[in-house]
Amino acid sequence: MQRRTFISLFPIAATVGSVVGTKRIDRENKITNLTDCREYWVRLMKKIADPVLINLSREQLRANMPVECRPGEESSRKEVTHLEAFGRLVAGISPWLELGCDNTDEGKARGDYIELTRTCLSVATNPHSPDFMNFSNGVQPLVDAAFLAHGLLRGYSQLWDPLDITTKNNIVNALRSTRIIKPYYSNWLLFSAMIESFFLKAGYEWDPVRIDYAIKKHLEWYIGDGVYGDGPEFHWDYYNSFVIQPMLLDIIRVLVESGKETQDTYLQALKRAKRYAVILERLISPEGTFPPIGRSLPYRFGVFQLLGQIALYDELPEDISPAQVRSAMSSVISKMAEAPGTFDDKGWLTIGFYGHQPSIGESYISTGSLYLCATGLLPLGLPPG
Repeated sequence: MQRRTFISLFPIAATVGSVVGTKRIDRENKITNLTDCREYWVRLMKKIADPVLINLSREQLRANMPVECRPGEESSRKEVTHLEAFGRLVAGISPWLELGCDNTDEGKARGDYIELTRTCLSVATNPHSPDFMNFSNGVQPLVDAAFLAHGLLRGYSQLWDPLDITTKNNIVNALRSTRIIKPYYSNWLLFSAMIESFFLKAGYEWDPVRIDYAIKKHLEWYIGDGVYGDGPEFHWDYYNSFVIQPMLLDIIRVLVESGKETQDTYLQALKRAKRYAVILERLISPEGTFPPIGRSLPYRFGVFQLLGQIALYDELPEDISPAQVRSAMSSVISKMAEAPGTFDDKGWLTIGFYGHQPSIGESYISTGSLYLCATGLLPLGLPPG
């Protein structure tokens, strides 16, 4: 008997989340919800991306982007929030952009967004632009430079290869400037490693020590059952999906492709990531909800970045079908995105887990931070159909 069907025979099944048998029916056999389709995902991606990309392309991001944050944190967050928004957004939409343009409506739109994002890359790293971003003042820029580097890796052929040499040099100089920032002894080690991995991929001088140290420490911090510690200790939150496993996988992947690491190391990390993806999928209830555990809850459906990445890699375990994951993630994403107050009257994301809930934002959360939700849309990097 199928495990899900077996569990569904018992009353307790209603509280077991995605392991109930009815979930398979809801997700795979009754796909009638208009939000459970690619078109909805693309529309939502545009809605999230447009305020950031359009304003930045016009060199008006600093002028027009709000800086919502905890009272008293305004002066510090306004220095970093713009790179947060752009870096995290690019990390999320780049797999979709990497598909390139074609003659379909979606493909034509994709071509427009590719050009728009390239323009934004030029503006954000141009020292003479009013929207030149802060890559080195304080510690936060290391985080979001790493997200930007991750996005460039994910969208390499569309976002990096075609750039002119001036823009490439500006990007490299901006990313290099983060080397003065000392990462915390935690998942932050991966931020330095991600930037160096991009340099390796792009053929620039890179620091193998920053990469090797980050990988070794995270392998050391592995706790078991698909979960790494955030540093030496376990933290019950979603940082295994926000940062740790998506970055660790792609860092090791670059090393393997460059002949600097063994395939066995990658396969070990992938096996663990697949296990954690199973855990994430099972946390989604039949109603499209999941438990609000730990910190950084305003990242919303960015919680499911790793699940989407494993789907993007076509590495889902055999007992989880792609349709099942699509429907589960669609349910979560639409429920959160459509909650009243998720966007302000000008289209910017607001602080909250479900709708506008500014009180749940930690001291490091501001408007730009919220765009990590875009990483929940990674499966758009799969071709239509």
